[in-house]
Amino acid sequence: MTETSRPRDTDRKTRIHLSFYDRIKFLLFFAVVFVILMWAQLADNPLLNLRDAAVDGLQRRWWLLALFGIETIRQLHFLAAEILAPYHGIWQRYFAAVDRMIHRLSDWNRFRISRVIKALVFLVLLSVVLGAIYKETPIRALFLAPKALWSALPLLGQLLFGVFFVVIQFVAMFWFLSRGGIDTYFPDDIRTRFSDVWGQDHVLNRIRENLLFLESPEEIEKHGGYVPGGILLWGPPGTGKTLMAESMAGETGKPFVFVDPGAFNNMFFGVGVLKVKSLFRKLRKLALRYGGVVVFFDEADSLGNRGISTSGGRFSPANSIFATPCHGGNYLSDPSVQLVVQEKVAQEKFVANSAMGGGNSGMGTLQALLTELSGLKKPKGFFNRIVRRTLGLRPKNPPKYRILVVMATNMPEALDEALLRPGRIDRMYRVGYPSKAGRVRTYEGYLAKVSHSLTPEEIDKLATITPYSTGATIKDTINEALIMAIRHGRQSITWADVIRAKQLKELGPAEDVEYIERERHAIAIHEACHGVMAYLVRHHMSIDLATIEKGSDYLGMVASIPPDDQFTRWRTEYEADILVSLASLAGERMFFEGDNSSGVSGDLETATTIASFMEGHWGMGVTVSSHASNRQFEVGSPGGGGRPKEDGVNELRRALSDRIEDNLSGLLIRAEEILTTNRAKVLSLAHALEIHKTMSGEDVIAVMEGAIGPLVDGRPYLSLENISAIESYHSAAVRAHNAHEKPDLSIPIFTPTPA
Repeated sequence: MTETSRPRDTDRKTRIHLSFYDRIKFLLFFAVVFVILMWAQLADNPLLNLRDAAVDGLQRRWWLLALFGIETIRQLHFLAAEILAPYHGIWQRYFAAVDRMIHRLSDWNRFRISRVIKALVFLVLLSVVLGAIYKETPIRALFLAPKALWSALPLLGQLLFGVFFVVIQFVAMFWFLSRGGIDTYFPDDIRTRFSDVWGQDHVLNRIRENLLFLESPEEIEKHGGYVPGGILLWGPPGTGKTLMAESMAGETGKPFVFVDPGAFNNMFFGVGVLKVKSLFRKLRKLALRYGGVVVFFDEADSLGNRGISTSGGRFSPANSIFATPCHGGNYLSDPSVQLVVQEKVAQEKFVANSAMGGGNSGMGTLQALLTELSGLKKPKGFFNRIVRRTLGLRPKNPPKYRILVVMATNMPEALDEALLRPGRIDRMYRVGYPSKAGRVRTYEGYLAKVSHSLTPEEIDKLATITPYSTGATIKDTINEALIMAIRHGRQSITWADVIRAKQLKELGPAEDVEYIERERHAIAIHEACHGVMAYLVRHHMSIDLATIEKGSDYLGMVASIPPDDQFTRWRTEYEADILVSLASLAGERMFFEGDNSSGVSGDLETATTIASFMEGHWGMGVTVSSHASNRQFEVGSPGGGGRPKEDGVNELRRALSDRIEDNLSGLLIRAEEILTTNRAKVLSLAHALEIHKTMSGEDVIAVMEGAIGPLVDGRPYLSLENISAIESYHSAAVRAHNAHEKPDLSIPIFTPTPA
């Protein structure tokens, strides 16, 4: 048997039947009032009989009889609508036509007109009641009310003072605590536009679509859809998320409400909830007044989390596991996905709860926010909810508030899943590092605001040598370059200013120290081995700079950058990275008679980490199985299942470490062979570093190829006589190193080769 659902009110042919009490409650009320008034009249005049009192009461209180008649007609109307479908249909069409006429006014105008009408009705009722009390006409009684109120103020004040004195303390305290952290900017206050956001065109194009629906919601609503009301912007810091949100308000001409990350953090329970309620009351009023409003929650992860769910989500553990170029979760069956993630879920839940205090979400603040974002669209207002329902009328639904909620975060995985569901946050856009074209556009935008002499080719090169730069870092680099130019008495930025600013921001200021000669030479040899190896084998990276100036946490470095935006890495590239890391150890042993410094520790850590992932995770070693899976499920350990758990894990770890050691040993031998073959290049680059301290990537290449660079002339290093002089100086430095004394030869200085 098929069960049918309860019919909707719009599907009914007749009106819903009222109960007997609802039918007679007002008639009974009027009758009781009449009896009470007649009783009072009999008490005042003992000579008056019941019949005369009733007749006199009807004559003097005719308005009560009129109300009784109006209510009778209303109930007869309801009864006819409950029985006769055609009669009900006529009134439905009439009320629908009236409602359409009323809705031709804007939501804001209807809201204000309704407030005025309600105030007038209240004054009329008040005047009638006061007229009956003072036995005056309603209008005169209304003007006498202030006088009566003034005379009663002392008594009322005494009665109310004790109550308000206690209550007002808590009200004032919570009111003051609920203020702050929320700033409102009106359309004329915001000058930011989409043209001010550079390097994120792919995100802006999608945001424009959201704003189109905010401006013209009927374009989607007339087809049965709804306007997306929530956007999440997530990505690294400094990529322009806040600027995008501000530009949305500027483009639409709507008010912009900025919610500070700490706005809902309070020491008292319930203050955060009050702030949320107050915020959305303000948003609803602004949306009615201006036709829409944009509210921006910065650092949305500060809202908290009620706890990690194991059901998955748009930032669930499964998504983090399959964060590979081909997203492995897409081609696996559901049982396979569950098998892979079942252990990870428990681990991430433990870590997340530990990091966030077990999921405490700010004493109900997050729950209040979730309710406001997509709670029940219940009718609002006393007259709408109480009076209309008392009169047997259905409350009117609230207007459609055009509120665009924009949130920004660097940690989307920390957000509550209920916050990210469609209906609250409908769209998520990753605001990542700009591409090269985006960096070029960003550099052009900030350089257009200052005086500079950079050519388009230099700007393109600058974008190439600054991968992973955000809008904030680019702006800071240009500003630092301008400061350097002004410091040197110039108002225009040059290429050299930008390069020095880039080095200062990436490396920090060099410490004003001087190495002793033998240590300076050892550090130069160390960095030269890195530089020569990077130049010879690492073709997927370009040398950015080389330096032997001491910084806060380094003695020297050779920095490299990717020449192109690349999203996958290959085994040969990782092997080249390991060769560059091991070049320091191989070079120091080769040039210092088998000795090496502790400065290679960081290089060995890097090489070992890469080799570990190659062998155990990326399938770039001699085996295929994943070490992470073997360790998690305790499989693959030699010796079978008879061994204790600890022995199996140790065996597995030793087996992996043996493969890593074999790989590193083979690559170390290969690095020694390359450096032996290119010994002259290593000594030449070390000599150039000792002379110039810091060199750009172009200067390093100039030394390698014997060409002219921006700072260094590499042609003298083609001379065998000069190479012999460098060898002699190196031998003197090695002898000084072994004897812990000053070298007996000074570093040779070469005159530039004439063109």
